[in-house]
Amino acid sequence: MKPIWIVDDDQSIRFVLEKALAREQFAVRSFSNPRDVMAALDSDEPQVLVSDIRMPGGSGIELLAKVKARLPALPVIIMTAYSDLDSAVAAFQGGAFEYLPKPFDVTRAVELIRRAVDESLREAVQAE
Repeated sequence: MKPIWIVDDDQSIRFVLEKALAREQFAVRSFSNPRDVMAALDSDEPQVLVSDIRMPGGSGIELLAKVKARLPALPVIIMTAYSDLDSAVAAFQGGAFEYLPKPFDVTRAVELIRRAVDESLREAVQAE
């Protein structure tokens, strides 16, 4: 299985998710900005992408659009500490799998990521 990619400029969020997902036997790759994610897509791809919405150097909504253009079936979970209706609507209109407000319960976040992984695996089987 491919790794879960986490994109957040907050190192503590990346650390908490990395540790929680590692306990569940998921491979994880972390990024601090959208630019590095786009560069990594040239040689690799994730099973699921979990991205913050507001980061220096680009937004999660812009990243969502770029990633979906290249990998339309990839489940993308958008996280934000700035929960508002407009950003939630923008995330879903852009094709987000789910919207995760911060602060989040780590157990709930892992369950959500597991659901996204299951969806990704179902999509892969259907594509074959």
